[in-house]
Amino acid sequence: MARSGFVPRLARTVGQLRINRRFSTTSCQCAGEVRIVEVGPRDGLQNEKKSISLETKLELIRRLAQTGVRDIEAGSFVAPKWVPQMANSADVLNHLLGHPPSAPYPITYNYLVPNLKGLQNLLRTADDVMPGTAPNLSQPSDHPKAPRTPPVSPKEQQEAEPAPITSTDDPNEMPSDTSGLNEPVKPASSSTLGNQTEISIFTAATEAFSQANTNCSVAESLERCKEIVALAKSHEIRVRGYVSVALGCPYEGPDVAPSRVAEVTASLLEMGVDEVSVADTTGMGTAPRTRNLLNALSAAGIANQDLALHFHDTFGQALVNVVVGLEHGIRTFDSSVGGLGGCPYSKGATGNVATEDLVYCLHSLGATTGINVEKMAKIGAWITSQLGRENDSRAGKALLARHRT
Repeated sequence: MARSGFVPRLARTVGQLRINRRFSTTSCQCAGEVRIVEVGPRDGLQNEKKSISLETKLELIRRLAQTGVRDIEAGSFVAPKWVPQMANSADVLNHLLGHPPSAPYPITYNYLVPNLKGLQNLLRTADDVMPGTAPNLSQPSDHPKAPRTPPVSPKEQQEAEPAPITSTDDPNEMPSDTSGLNEPVKPASSSTLGNQTEISIFTAATEAFSQANTNCSVAESLERCKEIVALAKSHEIRVRGYVSVALGCPYEGPDVAPSRVAEVTASLLEMGVDEVSVADTTGMGTAPRTRNLLNALSAAGIANQDLALHFHDTFGQALVNVVVGLEHGIRTFDSSVGGLGGCPYSKGATGNVATEDLVYCLHSLGATTGINVEKMAKIGAWITSQLGRENDSRAGKALLARHRT
């Protein structure tokens, strides 16, 4: 349930149709646009043991920018002693503000800030690059170093719930490499203004994980978040929130109360967070538990347009859970190229769902993402080879193999 005194954002239910899935000879089709948040450069790289150069990070972001993805996690303003891989995030921000890579769409670049000091450091860095512009990191296109801003988010563009997921297409037909690009997502008129810089903050759904991750209670972490959000809003910066271990905790087990996740999510929205990504940090989530969680969020008055889902693929359930989210009406999902990622506080947790796998799945269901899955597959192979690790994208490897034959 939502916290006492919280006036929930009304979930849009007009015209909504829920369909119970059954085995059939027809494939499923998701009508409309699905937004992908690429988290590889931050969440995907932060736990890598091998040192990653600034040049490699910038090259990864440059390549990702050319795929059509419009949201990229670029870094984290966290103390280097805690996350050494993110030590050069200020240099990443400096480069992206001053020399943004070319892209088919304007891009929102996101930076994780764990505390008020992190945001202050981000603002200082931005002001060093473009003096006097830190109060608003979305700059006019006539600024000498101005990047481009993103299109309006799907939640602002679409007031109604998406169409049901139904189709009579052949379920065995292989999607083409450009599936999902025949009707590409069109940038909104506001996209000509330039790229945008936004921040993300995080808390957890369980006390044990919060103590292990941030050395404070959930209530204390929310108080810290309030300070960050207040400063960000005074500078007109969009804020994204994360709720970790929403479907399973390494310390408290898989049965995290959905009502608790809803309460924490509502708290973030109440303080002014623009979007909350509900994260299955451990990959313990299953289809029934994902459905129960989404129902609890809806019952708390939280609109689908204010939510994103973030799945790890530890037990191979990530894409199943994505489809459950699609059927519920969620249209924003996080993923990482090559399946990069993990969680230092969750032993055995593997990386995020691979962007290539997610995009391939979405395109096979008829969704549009604006992302070129072939290009994404090549990036997955490249970055994993750079890191000396296995490419965890099954779709990516299959697409590349098909072109070698």
